[in-house]
Order: sequence, then C-alpha cells, then structure tokens
Amino acid sequence: MIAHDTSSAATLAPGAFRELMSAYPTGVTVVTAFDAANRPWGMTCSSLCSVTLDPPTLLVCLRNGSPTLAAVLEAERFSVNLLGDSGRPVAELFASGAADRFDRVRWEGAPGRGGPYLPEDAHAVADCRLVKADTVGDHTVVLGRVERSATWSPAPRPLMYGLRGYAVWPAT
Repeated sequence: MIAHDTSSAATLAPGAFRELMSAYPTGVTVVTAFDAANRPWGMTCSSLCSVTLDPPTLLVCLRNGSPTLAAVLEAERFSVNLLGDSGRPVAELFASGAADRFDRVRWEGAPGRGGPYLPEDAHAVADCRLVKADTVGDHTVVLGRVERSATWSPAPRPLMYGLRGYAVWPAT
C-alpha cells in the first residue's frame, strides 16, 4: 500500500525528503582535496553521479561551509575515493567531522593528484579539475572533469548506503 502525503506545503519538509532519499541506495565516496597550505581535507559523500563520458565529468554535492568544499574551490582540484567493502569505518570517520581524520587513516598524496588517496579503503579514485560550482540550498553542486583514475585489483565489492545504513554490494 502506498501512503500519500496530503500536505499542502509548496516544498517537501526536510525530514520527508530525507526519508524519500533513504530509499535510494547509492555508493559511498570520500571527496578529498588539498588547501593552499597543502593540508588534506575530506568528507564522506554519497551524492555522486557521472555527467558525461566526453569529456569525462563527475558531479558531487558538498555541504556549504565545509573546509573540504573550501579546499576544492581554492585548489580547483579534488579526488573522489570510491569506497570498497571494508570502507565503512572510514566513511563514518569522514562523516563525523573529526579534526584528526587524516591522522587516523593511511593516505597518500602526490603531485598531480586532486587530493589524498585512501588506498586501504578505496577501490578506485578519480582525480578531477573543477569545471563549475553552483550553490543550491545548503550544498554546492561541484562539477569536475576527470583527468586520471586509479583502480586496485582485485576490486572489492562497493560500499553502499541506503535505508539509513551501510551495506556491501552482494557477491555474485
């Protein structure tokens, strides 16, 4: 049975929207960037989608006011770490806002990368150059052209988030 919302509000309430989106499972990423002082920043992000194949472009949505968004906008580069089946603790850490998150995980940074890589937790990483950023409500929509990618083999099963919980893509 489908429950219908009969509210007359012109905009869906945040709680109802959160409930709606919880029913849409998605992959889990950590978006990372370096600021001008070469400090690493990162945040968990499940708002990711591919936009075009030519040129290869990704879209991520980052919370306004976050230091990670500030670093992305400042550096005009970022990396998207696609988390694998063992990445739940890292997803939770980078969602927590803990100031010492990069002291608590193994990460790598090198010239030419958009941001830090999380090699023990990600199964693939995309390095992106900022193309466009637009503020929409409490988030900023960031478009990034993918300049390079790295993958690990064998690839683990992807970490997913939906119904307000983490799960791993089923084995086939």
